[in-house]
Amino acid sequence: MWEIIALCITITGLAADNITNVKASYENYKVFRIHPRTYMQLEVLQDLKNSNEFSYWQEPTEINKEVDIMIPPHKFTHFYEIVSNYKMFHRLQIRNVQELINNTISQSQSQNFDFNSYHALEKIYDNLDELAKKYPDQVQVIVGGTTYEGRKIKGVKVSISNETRPGIFIEGGIHAREWISPATVMYILHQLLFSNDTDVRYVADNHNWFIFPIFNPDGYVYSFTKDRLWTKNRKSSSSFCIGSNLNRNWDFQWNTTGVSNDPCSEDYPGSKAFSEIETESMSQYMRSSHFYAYISFHSYGQQLLYSCSYLNIPHYVILYQINFIAIETLQKKYNTQYETGCISKFQQLSGLSTNYVANVVRTPIVYLYKLYDKSEYGFLLPPKQIIPTGKKTLDFFIAMCNETLSHYYDLITHITHS
Repeated sequence: MWEIIALCITITGLAADNITNVKASYENYKVFRIHPRTYMQLEVLQDLKNSNEFSYWQEPTEINKEVDIMIPPHKFTHFYEIVSNYKMFHRLQIRNVQELINNTISQSQSQNFDFNSYHALEKIYDNLDELAKKYPDQVQVIVGGTTYEGRKIKGVKVSISNETRPGIFIEGGIHAREWISPATVMYILHQLLFSNDTDVRYVADNHNWFIFPIFNPDGYVYSFTKDRLWTKNRKSSSSFCIGSNLNRNWDFQWNTTGVSNDPCSEDYPGSKAFSEIETESMSQYMRSSHFYAYISFHSYGQQLLYSCSYLNIPHYVILYQINFIAIETLQKKYNTQYETGCISKFQQLSGLSTNYVANVVRTPIVYLYKLYDKSEYGFLLPPKQIIPTGKKTLDFFIAMCNETLSHYYDLITHITHS
């Protein structure tokens, strides 16, 4: 009985607290990786996705691109029949999803804010308040928007120097289950304030920073308390289903590709563009702020993607150069391979925050950064990986910011005339 309820919560998006106080369990759920090699195989996987029969961690978008799919125990036989009938190459990635979930949840947490565990929303917000209280000349708490359940979308503006500096906007946590995203954003914030490294200090001192660790506070809280793999917000989308995908709800090419009009789907984009108060209120804040670079952090996949739907040639060349240098830095230092290219090529999705910022707000530098790793953990990166992930990401920031500063006026010119 309880397994059936947990499955409904996972696959159809029903609200657990509307049915039972039992926390969603993923005991013996498995994640498989499939390589669709024919259009028929790709079409079968896409049909399964549209039916909400399974939960996709990496979606089927093109031939030879890896697809990660989570299978509940009672669907194993059906899954094996499908991959056998269509001769799909597949391998087991995660044997028991619940074991990985347990490893992301700390049994005991330090009273002080640290990067050895994932923290609840209240502790993250308390740390932002504490930083602003201790360093009032450098850190200002800002509220960019509100949520359906009445929470603040809280961030900070960091200005190390009183002089006017180019602005960089950092977005984290728009998908609730991607805990490594807010953790990485908080790590970057602390390094910008406290690092003694000369390269970090140069980047920190020569920018104003708009840093929002969690764009989806309601969903993030729910992922801590009820369902670790919850991704959407918490507004009712139908009589039976909860939530819209906030990173499909922005008012640029809304509801055109990579979404589902089923309100129970994880890819439901909302009833209309900016139907969700979180995206609508944050878009207003963005349009009133001044920044020339925007970075959205997600997991997982190790990709550095940039928005290029409207670029003129000089602008594109600059972005490619910045990206190449940043990726080369990560590869030389950590032997870590990152894919790169246009967001629209790798993420065939509509209503994204990054595409809205690039095409409507007209921000010259826009990145979608898919964090570590590529296979072993998926959305369930263990806490021991927070600091290593933060260090790698900070090195990307240093390389990117140094290069963008040298092209700052060229970028502003190109975006103005494009």
